Amino acid sequence: MKTQNNIVVEVRDLFKKYPDVIAVDGVSFDIYSGEIFGMVGPNGAGKTTTIECIEGMRQFDRGKIRVLALDPQRDGHKLREKIGIQFQTASLPPRIKVLEALDLFAAFYQTSVDPMRLLEQMGLTEKSNSYVAKLSGGQRQRVFIAMALLNDPTLVFMDELTTGLDPQARRAMWDLVRGIRERGKTVFLTTHFMEEAERLCDRVAIIDHGKIVALDTPGNLIASLKTENRVVFTVDGRLEDDTLRKIPGVIRVEWFGERVVVYGHKEKLLVNVVNTLEANNVHYDDLRTERPTLEDVFLAYTGRQMRD
Repeated sequence: MKTQNNIVVEVRDLFKKYPDVIAVDGVSFDIYSGEIFGMVGPNGAGKTTTIECIEGMRQFDRGKIRVLALDPQRDGHKLREKIGIQFQTASLPPRIKVLEALDLFAAFYQTSVDPMRLLEQMGLTEKSNSYVAKLSGGQRQRVFIAMALLNDPTLVFMDELTTGLDPQARRAMWDLVRGIRERGKTVFLTTHFMEEAERLCDRVAIIDHGKIVALDTPGNLIASLKTENRVVFTVDGRLEDDTLRKIPGVIRVEWFGERVVVYGHKEKLLVNVVNTLEANNVHYDDLRTERPTLEDVFLAYTGRQMRD
């Protein structure tokens, strides 16, 4: 049950302005113990500035922030003993070995966990004596996650965790994040990958131009659209547009060369489309249904495609 007693991050009316832009404009939200909280949006939306203010890494202009009942600015040293941070941009000397790096950073904390146990959890035991320069991108990212967990933090920040990773490495990162939450920790994740937020997060805040435009569970955000489903397929040959538009429940039809997207109400949409195609002897291929996603939510609230 979410109550005032298990709030680990409290943000109220956060405002941060740079000389040429308002980066964060009156943001307010809470993060509860044991959840994966996501902040999503395009690059430049204010995600990184928000997370850096919460971590105590950046001074904000006005508002209120409490993290684990501490003020990030006044209690920065005490707070950093309780949180772990995986930075959006991080690097290590290329000639340092993986275990050497973890031992070095473990020395910065009053208490720390066994680095080898972390490497085992990250699937990096065999790389403990490898130079950082010899690691793949996914392996280096796992090292940075291990470094964020060295002090056994209560709250872990992950900023654009999977940017630049291939799909296989990205999904491996998702499994690691779920494992961190299963060990009783709270995760604050920023990303501009909508699928990542939908797969991982218990709740998601969509931010754009420094403002939170929506905040709820991924399922509730998607359900709130009350939008149509889609049937997508390709056709080989001629098909009159009116043939599809007359199908019961169809709202609109879009053509992209041979690819067709039929939008309509969920009930019997797929069955009606298939029956119509077969009744008109239309050869079709690669037919599938698509449900609304968080990206559709983003479009509904902002009217724009995601920016890369």
